[in-house]
Amino acid sequence: MIWYTNPDSGGQAELAARCTEAAGGAYTITTSVLPRESSAQREQLVRRLAANDASIDIMSLDPPFIPEFAQAGFLAPVPEDVAERVTTDVVASAIEGSTWDGELVTVPWWANTQLLWYRTSVAEAAGLDMTQPVTWDQIITAAQDQDRLIGVQGIRAEALTVWFNALIESAGGSIIAENSTDPEQIQLGLTSDAGVRATEVMRDISNSGQVGPALSTANEDSTATGFESDQAGFMVNYPFVYARALAAVEGGTLDQSAVDDYGWAVYPQVDEGTDAAPPYGGINLGVGAYSEHTDLAYEATECITSTENQAFYFVNDGNPASDTAVYDDPAVLEDFPMAPTILQSLEQAAPRPQTPYYSEVSGGLQREYHPTASVDPSSTPQAATELIEAVLRKEQLL
Repeated sequence: MIWYTNPDSGGQAELAARCTEAAGGAYTITTSVLPRESSAQREQLVRRLAANDASIDIMSLDPPFIPEFAQAGFLAPVPEDVAERVTTDVVASAIEGSTWDGELVTVPWWANTQLLWYRTSVAEAAGLDMTQPVTWDQIITAAQDQDRLIGVQGIRAEALTVWFNALIESAGGSIIAENSTDPEQIQLGLTSDAGVRATEVMRDISNSGQVGPALSTANEDSTATGFESDQAGFMVNYPFVYARALAAVEGGTLDQSAVDDYGWAVYPQVDEGTDAAPPYGGINLGVGAYSEHTDLAYEATECITSTENQAFYFVNDGNPASDTAVYDDPAVLEDFPMAPTILQSLEQAAPRPQTPYYSEVSGGLQREYHPTASVDPSSTPQAATELIEAVLRKEQLL
């Protein structure tokens, strides 16, 4: 069997070898690495599956593209007994991200989320109690008082959709208010009270004076770099930033005292007293509809996603697990002391819009909400709605 993987640090190849050995000759898994960008991964897989490619047995899929694959008939149905086993003790966001039209269509695997990272010295000086949830407004005020940077991803790319989706979901809304397989029947929620509130928060952060001059091109890596600087205050980002900082200390480019000052908490609230809905990401496993080994492929996905193997992948590649039992593993807790916060974040997390037309929705949002410093709550939500609706009706191109 062939497992088409996204690039990583070698963990998926190791899991393929482990599961091949555990199968005792029932199957052999080889890996084929897809392009680095998720959009390019999607493009390559869609083209091959549209041609009924039988060589695609297992796929590592970015959750936003799963509805498209399912709606197109590219995924083999998940057997009921498999579905029951692979969703036991799994975080709700990963199950939701593996589901389309009320059915589990992929196997939950690793589940990523963003945390609020902060310099403990800055938070203390600003008088913030980080043992309690904090709001974006509190972070802006604290950063201004201490003249420290807030790290957010304002680049015109998927990272911008991730940020806005977390804001609107945290405000109690959704980018898509009413879903449909008919693109002309999709109702957007951008102009709702939650959509306007999310736009206000994005504007206020972007114009706070504490985001640095390169906000319009800021991605996860560049904000992690900013958080390693002497001007760091607060940042939303994925857990990789901690391992990255430790590696920088080992390499001599970052002082240990900086890492000792790192703190972490659940994603900021939009409105005080309302739980945040942090970003959900990661990778789920799909089985190709044209595979000649679907039964064995699903057997292999259960091996790959076992508690033991998810713990290995978390420690080896730094990618958090969807299996809640992994967060009790001593090796995980030693390498990722923020693991309990990651688990809490995943339990609160909300997937990005689940629709076969995700590329159109995300692309339209990125076009109208970039640069984030120019968004206007009174006009941007309506402009984005009109653009995306026109694209879905095939009246306009992105």
